[in-house]
Amino acid sequence: MERLVWGTQVELITAIFIGLEILMFLFQLASYFYWPGDKNRGWYLLLLFLMLLYNITGGLFPDAQIPIAVSVQEMIAYGTGFLMASYFPFYFYKAFELKALRWHALFGVPLFLALPYLVFFVVVYAINGKLDVDIRIGMIVPFCYAVVLLWAMFRAIRHKYRESRNRKEYAEEIAMHCAVTPWAALAFFGLVEANQTIEVLCTNTGIVIISILFITKSVKNARNEYNKKQTEPTIDGMSRDEFMANCLHYGLTRMEILVVQQVYKGKSNKEIAAQLVVSEETVKKHIQNALRKTGAKNRTALLHKLQNR
Repeated sequence: MERLVWGTQVELITAIFIGLEILMFLFQLASYFYWPGDKNRGWYLLLLFLMLLYNITGGLFPDAQIPIAVSVQEMIAYGTGFLMASYFPFYFYKAFELKALRWHALFGVPLFLALPYLVFFVVVYAINGKLDVDIRIGMIVPFCYAVVLLWAMFRAIRHKYRESRNRKEYAEEIAMHCAVTPWAALAFFGLVEANQTIEVLCTNTGIVIISILFITKSVKNARNEYNKKQTEPTIDGMSRDEFMANCLHYGLTRMEILVVQQVYKGKSNKEIAAQLVVSEETVKKHIQNALRKTGAKNRTALLHKLQNR
């Protein structure tokens, strides 16, 4: 017998996936607020959110005990499924830079997935109230297009990894293929009334693999960023970030910072003037301003101040 939770039609396996995805969503949301410029994390957050909607509505609806018209519940349940299916190619196009999917993500999906849903599952269903008939007719185009799009996604993934081949990239390519494949189940389950457990397991498998890919990619990017900082040119033992932080702390202007950088290299005022294409008087003025702002009495003290805030 199926185990239900919350006194609803939501099965235990669905509730487990919903709980896990809520935790993942909250964690990634907090990370996104910490790194608001991380677009890939933003695309991934939206994917998680849509999968949550799909799982929640697919588990809850339709239920006569819920004070919402059953027809509306059906529209919402199928709508979240179509929305998830429509966003999936766009996510791969953006997050994994699969340029070959651009037309499908921007034009094909709205025409062959979103439009049939609006026509048959909203307008026609609202008129005739015959969902079984609307499913048989309304899913013809989306199902056929899903097969075409699945092939296009496979080709786009293959094309991306064709040039450089090594063991790690083979593993990532295979993982991406495995992540894409369950997407086809969304179209299939639109045609048939499948067991909720089977449907949830199939459709959420892709999210699990995508999450592993996303985390792996994030760790790789963080490691590359760290290595980049480790190999950055330094100024007298300091990284450029530390040097800039000290300069900004004392309110140095851009030109004053450029002059001080040359002072760190041991250059004379004449050499600095030639390097920056300014007069020696201008160089002296910037050095005096830097001395005044830092409270240093001479160049040696200035360098010491900016090195040991």
